Amino acid sequence: MPDSNAEAFDRLVKIMDDLREKCPWDKKQTIHTLRQLTIEETYELADAITDADWKGIREELGDLLLHIVFYAKIGYEQNQFTLSDVLTGICEKLIARHPHIYGDTHVINEDDVKRNWEKLKLKEGKTSVLSGMPASLPSMVKAMRLQEKAKQVGFEWENKEQVWEKVEEEKEELFEAIESGDINRTEEEMGDLFFSLVNFARFLQLDAENALERTNKKFISRFTRMETAAMRHGKYLNDMSLDEMDKLWNSIKKEQLGSNRLY
Repeated sequence: MPDSNAEAFDRLVKIMDDLREKCPWDKKQTIHTLRQLTIEETYELADAITDADWKGIREELGDLLLHIVFYAKIGYEQNQFTLSDVLTGICEKLIARHPHIYGDTHVINEDDVKRNWEKLKLKEGKTSVLSGMPASLPSMVKAMRLQEKAKQVGFEWENKEQVWEKVEEEKEELFEAIESGDINRTEEEMGDLFFSLVNFARFLQLDAENALERTNKKFISRFTRMETAAMRHGKYLNDMSLDEMDKLWNSIKKEQLGSNRLY
């Protein structure tokens, strides 16, 4: 298997060399023109993961791998780094960050591994356990990552019941802000409530971002089916009352639950 992996990877590298030399589109690309495409590919992979679409995951991983090889090719052309540098760098980092595997450090569980990881990053020159967080990371993902990082230094609730108490506290503060009519304070308190709910999801070992995306997909599925059902009766949704739409929504919801369909 390793030989097969190496051969397949080498084939991709050679194809990239050919494309960079002979294809007009590939020849024009820079790290900046590829950036948005890479973000798009990453989200396409995330969609496939949410849907547990293994065929899609395989395909999107290939697309992302192509981008990695593409960036490495441009880095080589710019005399910045080589693909070998990229691979060697990640190998050395993994070895250094796993002293419980490649050294004499003892760990009991995954939490010990995460704590050691953060300590090692600080020794490498990081100024904070929260550093290294991409500014453009989606807010819900960022919230969960910030909470995970803070946990590594012991800044953590003891149990999910305490976290839910915090959710209730933030909810009350939001209602107070709404009553005050202060829009800025209301937005801040809404953010605090979101942050607490993300924390609660984390204590339940759930991915808050994925949970919300599943609901988004469910809403899209039910809403579009509601539009279709209305059209079968010669109506548009904006011609229907809220009560009519609500009955139609509940009918579709019941139908989907009865067929054990997630969306």
